[in-house]
Amino acid sequence: MRLPAENHRSARIGWLRAAVLGANDGIVSTASLVLGVAAAGTEPRLILLTSVSGLIAGAMSMAAGEFISVHSQKDTEHADLARERAELAQDPAGEQRELADIYVGRGLSLALADQVAAQLMAHDALAAHGRDELGLSDTTAARPLQAAWASAASFALGAALPIAVVAVTVVAAPAQLSVWVSASSLAFLAGLGALSAQAGGAPIWGGTWRVAFWGAVAMAVTAAAGAIFGAVAGV
Repeated sequence: MRLPAENHRSARIGWLRAAVLGANDGIVSTASLVLGVAAAGTEPRLILLTSVSGLIAGAMSMAAGEFISVHSQKDTEHADLARERAELAQDPAGEQRELADIYVGRGLSLALADQVAAQLMAHDALAAHGRDELGLSDTTAARPLQAAWASAASFALGAALPIAVVAVTVVAAPAQLSVWVSASSLAFLAGLGALSAQAGGAPIWGGTWRVAFWGAVAMAVTAAAGAIFGAVAGV
């Protein structure tokens, strides 16, 4: 009787990390941009235009940055596998002993470790060394395009939230723009923290306060900088 397949959350690591990073950056950077230019005394409609430009630029930057960084990881993985492939061709017996030593270190007896290493290498030597010596697997493999799309899309979605608040506030209550953007962005960040924690199987309250706290710090620093530079420019 075969046991049912287990659905572990580690399979989500690749896209979840990129998506959470993108959404968090979208909310924080856009809200911070809005608060910074608002504190400098910028006209509300120009603030809206600036925030939309920030969404486009940020999404493209996130896509390019994620693709480049994750592709670098992928290149490193391929280089390590190529080196391992060459070592297996040059000294298969030595590589088998190396694999057996790894299993001994994990608690197997030497005889059983030798047997396991021999059988795994007979099945797929490179995969065995990639997994147990290098720590590589299909679950954690670098996927540049997936990371780029997840980051760009989530950044745009995250940035759209404070922009929507700006668009409504510019018409309804332009004098209260900073208050509404600050309060709503903190709520968005708290929701993102809770959602990402739930998706990753982590405690919800820990993820909620962590994301909201550091987002608040970023917005406060940017608003302070905008107020200082706005005062200097007005002198």
